[in-house]
Amino acid sequence: MSEKPFFVGYLPAPGPLRVFLLAACVLVIAGLGTAGYLMGAAQDDPGPGAFRFDYGRQTVTGVVEMTPYPVIHVTEGNDRIKPGDSFMMTAGGKSGVDSRAMPLNGQLAQVSGIVLERGDLYMMQLRGGRNGLRAAEGDAPAIPTEPQGRWQLTGEICDGKCLAGAMRPGRGLAHKACANLCLLGDVPPIFVSSQPVLGSEFLLVTGPDGTRLPRDAYDYVAQFITAEGEITKRGDLLVWEIDVDTIEVTE
Repeated sequence: MSEKPFFVGYLPAPGPLRVFLLAACVLVIAGLGTAGYLMGAAQDDPGPGAFRFDYGRQTVTGVVEMTPYPVIHVTEGNDRIKPGDSFMMTAGGKSGVDSRAMPLNGQLAQVSGIVLERGDLYMMQLRGGRNGLRAAEGDAPAIPTEPQGRWQLTGEICDGKCLAGAMRPGRGLAHKACANLCLLGDVPPIFVSSQPVLGSEFLLVTGPDGTRLPRDAYDYVAQFITAEGEITKRGDLLVWEIDVDTIEVTE
């Protein structure tokens, strides 16, 4: 009979094999942990986007504008939000506030909700009902509008809410299905430019002539693309009217 230790599944492991099995388990666990760390470290930084619950509920007054997505151009702010700031608006979940904002288009309104913030991209998730959006007294001032010409941009179409911080990283092919659901729910779409455009890398993206983002463009959401379109600055928000016929996927 051989004197070498032999493992039998229904018997206790021999002493010498116990040391080997313990060492193997430690090495496997350590190796998996190291591999997980290295894989995570190799990924792009998802960015600082987040719901800013630390700011508390924000309430401001401004002019509602359908661009064609609902935006509030602030006229009366607070300690954190200044007059002249422009916020895109959304509701809870994967839904927009179009039905609530449309009757107030071009009018003064008071809005209240939680801010989502990522760099210079801001969005406000409104409270439900009249507490989140209601008419305010006073005459609405004109919103400064400055055409910036036709631009060719390279970057990615995302849904503004997830990108601003509702999810992280909120972009890329892994997020495509979620982004399309948000866009179908009327969450404002955002174009993330690979290079700053007039000082910003985030632009509200629409169809030509103030129409909504065409459904044909949804096929290109979360992909790296190049396209052309007219840019207009409305308040302090850049709006890019993408020409879907010029879209090309960039490798």
